[in-house]
Amino acid sequence: MIKRILTSLLSLAMTATCLAGCNDDTKPDADNPVTLTMWHVYGSQTQSPLNDTIEEFNSTVGKENGVIVNVVSVTSSSAIDKALSASANNEPGADNLPDLFTAYPRVAEIVGEDKLLCWDKYFSEKELSSFKEEFISEGYFGDKLLMLPIAKSSEALFLNKTLFDRFSADTDVTEESLKTFEGFFETANVYYDWSGGQSFTQINDFYNYTYIGMKAHGGEFIKNGKLNLDDEAFEKVWYPLSRAAIYGGICLDDGYAASRWKTVEIISNIGSTADILYQPEMVFYPDNTTESITSVSLPYPTFSGQKPMAVHRGGGLFAIKSDDERKNYAAYIFAKWLTEKENNVDFVVRAGYLPVTGDAFSSLISDTGIAGKESYRNLYDMLGGMVTSYELHALPLYPNASDTQSRFEQNVKLILKSAHNQFVERTANGEDKDTVLSELMDSSLSEIKKLSEKDM
Repeated sequence: MIKRILTSLLSLAMTATCLAGCNDDTKPDADNPVTLTMWHVYGSQTQSPLNDTIEEFNSTVGKENGVIVNVVSVTSSSAIDKALSASANNEPGADNLPDLFTAYPRVAEIVGEDKLLCWDKYFSEKELSSFKEEFISEGYFGDKLLMLPIAKSSEALFLNKTLFDRFSADTDVTEESLKTFEGFFETANVYYDWSGGQSFTQINDFYNYTYIGMKAHGGEFIKNGKLNLDDEAFEKVWYPLSRAAIYGGICLDDGYAASRWKTVEIISNIGSTADILYQPEMVFYPDNTTESITSVSLPYPTFSGQKPMAVHRGGGLFAIKSDDERKNYAAYIFAKWLTEKENNVDFVVRAGYLPVTGDAFSSLISDTGIAGKESYRNLYDMLGGMVTSYELHALPLYPNASDTQSRFEQNVKLILKSAHNQFVERTANGEDKDTVLSELMDSSLSEIKKLSEKDM
């Protein structure tokens, strides 16, 4: 009790100090506005839910308080990583660091923690307590809150139900088969045979699959900041994955799953719930005919006999600390507005994300009709059940995590694609499918371990 009283008194004292110090020289106002540049990853320049939200801010609260947010780049998280690195290192031709940007925690190492704004110096203790603990905890670096959650996602299985139903009618496969990875991978191979050699699915992040799979089996993918592929749990997630990939059920090419949906190169994918933003409603066949489709969002598959788990993903909002205190305070005004219940829900439902505060989260899950479009309501109905029964884990943060993840993804695709080509060639020459498949699964396991060791 005494500790809580002292904490409250200290908080009041700090607030009073801030109010006393936050005069016209340290706060933006309508007559003396501040413009903040921003880079983010939500959509594209022409179709961005965050851009629409920022326009609303600029015309209302931003205008009243003298804060203008100017979006100068909408791109991918990997592109932002590279651009931030170039800017932070003053590389020739690099842009200046933006005032605001969205990214994963790994960028703190790239930019330098000393250059980043501490959000907890501006948000009150009460304001911070409204955020969901598992979301905001990821943004702390030591005792400094450098990354503020503004939208979070998990992972889901997206399915072209129109084409899947035709496949299901000819086989014994149903949506029930997709609940576990064992069933999911077996389905992929059945579809490969049924379709005459088409891949069933694309897994957007093999790194995430491996991390969650090993954790579900009681192992740790990352140990002492390095890949831990000698853990026996790795074999338990590698073998079922490699079996489906080598056989042909999993697409191993680079590029976006949504593009392959359009041309029916795949009829499902596992990726961020935010992929709903890019799910097509029509497909195009090689003979130039088109067809409207219905898609559904299904829970992230589980591992048989193991506790359901998935990653929670999505970066957060960073701000570059400025010598001009008005800019720092302007960043707080925008961040506070964006994470308020109504504004946050309005933004995330247009992008397939989850709200970041407890009240907003509960509001959306209890009334998914807020989402509007049927496909979005279907997603949030599914997530409502998933988030209450799954453990959600953030990806581990360690030095060079971004490079490690990128190399692992490349190595997985390289090894499994080579193995698939060998499988096709050898079985076409008359070798027994099961024997060849077993050999290639073993050799691919050895190869991924060797390549990963070489990269360390």
